[in-house]
Amino acid sequence: MHTTHPSVFVLDKHGTPLQPCPPARARKLLAKGRAVIVRHTPFTIRLKDRTVADSDIDGVEIGIDPGSRHTGIAVFTARGGQRRGRYSLQLDHRGTQITKKMGRRSGYRRRRRSANLRYRAPRFNNRTRPRGWLAPSLRHRVETTAAWVDRLCRLAPARAVHVERVAFDTHALSAGEPLEGVEYQHGTLHGFEVREYLLAKFDRTCVYCGVTGVPLNIDHVHPRSRGGTDRVANLVLACIPCNQAKSDTPVEEFVADERIVVRVLAQAKAPLKDAAAVQSTRWALWRALDRRLPTRVGSGGCTKWNRTRNRLPKSHTLDALAVGKVDTITGTVGSVLVAGCAGRGSYARTRTDKHGFARLRLPRTKRFFSFATGDLVRAVVLKGKKQGTHTGRVAVRASGSFNITTEQGTVQGIGHRHVRLLQRADGYAYTIKKEQGVSSRP
Repeated sequence: MHTTHPSVFVLDKHGTPLQPCPPARARKLLAKGRAVIVRHTPFTIRLKDRTVADSDIDGVEIGIDPGSRHTGIAVFTARGGQRRGRYSLQLDHRGTQITKKMGRRSGYRRRRRSANLRYRAPRFNNRTRPRGWLAPSLRHRVETTAAWVDRLCRLAPARAVHVERVAFDTHALSAGEPLEGVEYQHGTLHGFEVREYLLAKFDRTCVYCGVTGVPLNIDHVHPRSRGGTDRVANLVLACIPCNQAKSDTPVEEFVADERIVVRVLAQAKAPLKDAAAVQSTRWALWRALDRRLPTRVGSGGCTKWNRTRNRLPKSHTLDALAVGKVDTITGTVGSVLVAGCAGRGSYARTRTDKHGFARLRLPRTKRFFSFATGDLVRAVVLKGKKQGTHTGRVAVRASGSFNITTEQGTVQGIGHRHVRLLQRADGYAYTIKKEQGVSSRP
């Protein structure tokens, strides 16, 4: 097995996708003037003198390893049971940010409705959710994955999609051991109430200071405002002074004694939010992909078997390459394009303080001097303190003094006259990293 550079996507002169080519071949076509650059990320060229009818196209296939925080996507060629990786992409979701922002918006609206303290008659809640409804943070994972499949289909002649469809036994994961029969009906609180269970578990003692014989409150180890849940594994007992002093502070910052921190965290089990998110979206993702291309599914165990048999480390992109039925993987890609979901800005034209009051106003237009924040640009400065060529993402200002974020850092105060557009912002922040994984072999 050998590792290669990511392939370059190729379009014919009418914009129809052709077979991807190696970077060396793309450089020769550009040097001879036979091709022009269409996109910088993912790097795509368009041939000036060739059409689909004049080309031999074997086609490519797409492998997807869905996850709660990251989704791995691999573009590969398959022939005779052998796969060869052509392009690797890691899609970073922002479901947690969506949940947090929607909660913040709800708080702002609740304050505005109750600020004047007028009476509002209760409204009958007759709103129903359609069949197959998903929360916005979950729908985001499905839609962004499907959108990238559509984008790759416009850049490469995709023939099929392979997706890993896993099913987590969250009850067994919570118990930490295999369960059988009636054991599935016996949860953590079997035979207890929540408060009775916590009093028996912690021996009626504050877990932070060790005091006994005083009124005790229920405290969240991982605060709810920071993504914690109401699972009984995330609940402990705390005296009133400790509970008020801790507030929404993480336990690692609140407790100075490392031994107490280790003990509290050992009693609190890891949340199952990631497993629940993947399990809730697996059928919606399959239906969304199957409407686009023939979609074949594989289990997580089959993916692990293919990856281990071909001596590949564990990563989202390599899992995507090993999804489904495969005999041998003959080649992988050495670098991965990381596409982080950054959004296209906000409709809100004000910035608020911690109490929800407006503290400053933003301009009503997002584009200045034909540039918008997030565009990929190149600035060539011939003299001065900022002399040089700077390529990266731009942050615009109405004054015309822009900031450009490059691989070396952020360069501030570059005039708009020095800036040239390379690619419009598309809602993603791109970085490139080497393919790294954790060994999956014993």
